[in-house]
Amino acid sequence: MNFLARILRFLFWVVILSWSVALLRRVLAWMVRGAMPAQTNEDAGSTAGAGAGSAAGDTQNGVAARRLVRDPVCGTHVAEVLAVPLREGGELVHFCSAACRDKYMNGAQRMAANG
Repeated sequence: MNFLARILRFLFWVVILSWSVALLRRVLAWMVRGAMPAQTNEDAGSTAGAGAGSAAGDTQNGVAARRLVRDPVCGTHVAEVLAVPLREGGELVHFCSAACRDKYMNGAQRMAANG
């Protein structure tokens, strides 16, 4: 019986220690996240000004931006870091592929997809 009690006590402390470590990780993550500047609604939801003016805060503290941009030709949403950029008339436009960029440049379809 003494051996079984020791095993149960050991397992109890292992569970307590693992929960403590998990709680400590959550608290530290919360503290680090709280120290970083908050993302505003204009930066979070807007894709119209995706390339204009907010590029400096996107990679602050080593955190990459996770913004989606919309291809004006086919309407596909693509991560801004993966999109094919084109600067036209002072405006930065993003595309899902080089083919969509070429269609846009040729003037085949300049309007966004439905929606």
